[in-house]
Amino acid sequence: MKISFKKTYKFAVKSALYISLFATGFVMLLATFVFKTTAHTVFLFGAIFIFITYIFSFIVLQYRVERFIYRRVKKIYDDVSLLESSTFINKPITTDMETLTREVKKFATDKKLEIEMLQVREEYRREFLGNVSHELKTPLFTVQGYLSTLIDGAMEDKSIRKKYLKRAEKGVERLIYIVEDLDMITKLESGDLNLEFSDFDIVDLIQNVFDLLEMKADKKKITLSFENYHIQPTFVNGDKDKIQQVVENLIVNSIKYGKIGGSSEIAIVNLTPKKVLVRVTDNGEGIEKQNIPRLFERFYRVDKSGSRSEGGSGLGLAIVKHIIEAHKEKIYVESEFGIGSEFSFTLEKMAHS
Repeated sequence: MKISFKKTYKFAVKSALYISLFATGFVMLLATFVFKTTAHTVFLFGAIFIFITYIFSFIVLQYRVERFIYRRVKKIYDDVSLLESSTFINKPITTDMETLTREVKKFATDKKLEIEMLQVREEYRREFLGNVSHELKTPLFTVQGYLSTLIDGAMEDKSIRKKYLKRAEKGVERLIYIVEDLDMITKLESGDLNLEFSDFDIVDLIQNVFDLLEMKADKKKITLSFENYHIQPTFVNGDKDKIQQVVENLIVNSIKYGKIGGSSEIAIVNLTPKKVLVRVTDNGEGIEKQNIPRLFERFYRVDKSGSRSEGGSGLGLAIVKHIIEAHKEKIYVESEFGIGSEFSFTLEKMAHS
């Protein structure tokens, strides 16, 4: 921190003027009535007196008082510098109260925002750790329970052994699924996952996803379809496997939260000459407004109980968001509780399409 400090003369100029005027007026009155001097002598004496008094008062006020203030202000700077604030370090000290007040106020505001941000992050960290432990604990306890039962004597019954081993295997598969999703989202967030860009038909890709999820949709009698039945091939540029994962995750969500006998529709819209918009719309339960900002957080679930019974890692939408952002594209969500939801994302068209 620089030792030099910014000076302001307003206080000293005004204060010295007030002192000089009062002292000179008093002395001139005293000289007139006590010493019976002439008016010319009084005014000459007053002019000399006010000049000398003003200079002396200005020097005392400017340097003595400012040094007094400076020592205390410097202590404030030294104290806040310990907090490594960029607002104060390597800046000259000011004894201008207006400037100092403004700087301290800005410092306090910045620190308040920083503390609030740290509190939010700490709360998010605790919630995230709690969710991770819950997601891993459930399948682990399931596997442990079945294996313990087999070890305790059920191993001899072939039918029970086969059934319990299959259930334990499902628990292990769920663990692997969660770990793989965690690994992917970690790579996406750190930028370590390389995308392999290519040109492909997004309509054909979506149709393949429909075929994969047809049985899952049939269980809830949900219809998977394109909004436009006469949709034409649309070629886009991106990582085909990752975009397929995005479409799968969004359609799986629309099935999971869709109502029985409902529908999930996909629309492909030519947004601009260089962009397409892919929309996934369902007429399911919808999302309450207060939950929408947190939808893409890891492990965040709108329905804390029912959604767990549907399976999944709780990372689907977080992965979707990171994949789309890795493509330097945007993802949007609109939802009305009790009516349905619409997720949409942009993709770049094939250069020569």
